[in-house]
Amino acid sequence: MPEITGYHAHVYFDTETRPVAERLRESLIGQFNVEAGGFSIEPRGPHPISQFNVIFKTDEFQRVVPWLMLNRAALDVLVHPLTDDMYDDHSVYALWLGTPVNLKLDHMRQRKYGADLLPKSTAQAA
Repeated sequence: MPEITGYHAHVYFDTETRPVAERLRESLIGQFNVEAGGFSIEPRGPHPISQFNVIFKTDEFQRVVPWLMLNRAALDVLVHPLTDDMYDDHSVYALWLGTPVNLKLDHMRQRKYGADLLPKSTAQAA
């Protein structure tokens, strides 16, 4: 079993639902020990539509994910682990809340995460 160093939650939105996504992001920041990324309006990495992400440690999973299940406000959310295989993390190990988004995974084969995509304490220890 691969080692999990943390998790990402990607919240997808469009122009109409951006205010909902902004409120959800603020709630996540206010209630949990997460590192919130900015809003990506243009496609970025494997994400073909607008999204923001939060990074969190493994011990926050049991708090963050159930909360997202109940409070995602009909937004689609991808939760994935951070292992040594970005491709599998976004496909094989992916957990979807709502409707899955068709990700662009071709460029991710056998790539590892940069320190900016890992929980801070994990990145510093690496």
